[in-house]
Amino acid sequence: MKKFIFKSALLLLCISCAEKNKTFTINEIAIIPKPDTIELAAESFAFKDGQQIVTNTTVQQIAANDLILFVKSTADFNLTINENSGSIYLEKTEGLPAEGYELIVTPKKIIIKANDQAGYFYGVQTLKQLLSKEVSAETNTTKYLIPSLTVKDSPRFKWRAYMLDESRYFHGEEFVKEILDQMALLKMNTFHWHLVDDAGWRVEIKKYPLLTKVGGFRTDSEIGTWKSGKTSGEPHGGFYTQEQIKSIVAYAATKNINVVPEIEMPGHSSAAIAAYTWLGTADIDIDVPIKFGRLYDNYDVTNPKVIKFLKDVLTEVFEMFPSEVIHIGGDEVGYKVWEDSKHVQAYMKENNINSPADLQIQFTNTISKFIEENGRRMMGWNEIMGKNIHKGFEEKKNDKEAETALAKNVVVHFWKGDVALATDAAKKGYGIVNSLHSNTYLDYNYEGISLEKAYGFNPIPEGLEEQYHKNIYGLGCQMWSEWTPTNKDVERQTFPRIAAYAEVGWTALENKDFESFKIALKKMQLHWESLGINYAKVLE
Repeated sequence: MKKFIFKSALLLLCISCAEKNKTFTINEIAIIPKPDTIELAAESFAFKDGQQIVTNTTVQQIAANDLILFVKSTADFNLTINENSGSIYLEKTEGLPAEGYELIVTPKKIIIKANDQAGYFYGVQTLKQLLSKEVSAETNTTKYLIPSLTVKDSPRFKWRAYMLDESRYFHGEEFVKEILDQMALLKMNTFHWHLVDDAGWRVEIKKYPLLTKVGGFRTDSEIGTWKSGKTSGEPHGGFYTQEQIKSIVAYAATKNINVVPEIEMPGHSSAAIAAYTWLGTADIDIDVPIKFGRLYDNYDVTNPKVIKFLKDVLTEVFEMFPSEVIHIGGDEVGYKVWEDSKHVQAYMKENNINSPADLQIQFTNTISKFIEENGRRMMGWNEIMGKNIHKGFEEKKNDKEAETALAKNVVVHFWKGDVALATDAAKKGYGIVNSLHSNTYLDYNYEGISLEKAYGFNPIPEGLEEQYHKNIYGLGCQMWSEWTPTNKDVERQTFPRIAAYAEVGWTALENKDFESFKIALKKMQLHWESLGINYAKVLE
């Protein structure tokens, strides 16, 4: 008789007297995100010390190295790479979709078929989740097994993102790499890094050193909730050097994760204005704010010196981040400072600009053109389209909507407003990443966005004709950190909901099932426990 129990890390532990490699049942297969198809066969493959992985290309070796490190840390076995023969094969197979793979496991060998680096890597991530540990009570031996099976798998969406806000609180390189590791295991491929906002500037810009020297630090922090009137009584600050950024970006690349930086403009710019007063419209010296929220001043987008500053910043950002997409924020721009400025109003009159929303779009299009000239593509929150989505904000309720058209080569990051706005943008040919706040904001508590609600999110707006589905690139889940000052706070809000969003982004709609997801999640939670990750106990 065999007894099966879950154990730490990714292992299913089987206490058995049997000497023959076990045959698994479908109920023992737990993979997040759920693959397209799984076909089980008899017996299993056993990892052993000294086995060889056959690879012929650099992209295959990246995946092979990831497997080598995992098996070494889990079983203390040394696997090596060989170009000719072995027990594990990574094979290039034409015709498989981008990021897709086929995993074939028999008692004698493992084959991962793919057509790109991501496919090989994701085949390895599935292997990690399939690994089980079998201990023989009779012989006191241990086996590390993979069930014999065939998995065919590919993602539903090409953009599967997690966003970490480090402007409000600086979390550090070690923590970022922990997040990247868990994203990779869950087959998420985009790390959206919110590095710049009112509360802090977290990325070194060598041409403008005060951005981090001044803008990277504040004297106190609001705590509790919005307008609580309470503060921590402690200073906060920190930033990443360019060398650290490059190291993190390179690390992410080995995990098949693209790092998309967000450099906010023209609003949420207080930290920069605190460093260089002339960047603002009001020409008033300010400190880095200790309160969170929507603040008064914006970049003076009518000043050529400010435009040059932003282009200089972006030029250094291009050097640090190879990402095709660069996020410029563009959300929650309060127009009052522009409306009250005589020189801004004169500029608008001279240039036939009818509203502050049109001024913002003119500026955004200028930045988009610059980004495009440098071989990249701009992304921004959906306010960049010039629609007023903030009727509930006192300072925005009378804002006019823009007449100016947003440049076409832009990715619109939908987060707020009528879903019809996202539908309309998709029909006009804009690329859309759907991050509707009521379904994807990780700073919201579990009563507001339960695990089931997160799992049930569909990035494709209801009623959108199939011909436009290709313009919905995928989704992001956002960890805004105003009220999560510690890494443990961020972990509690992120885990386990990140696993739900991973399955939303990867798994075909018809294959999703919340009950089976919860079963698989129990095993994943034990893995998080083994790493000391402070996940929310919402399944208990």
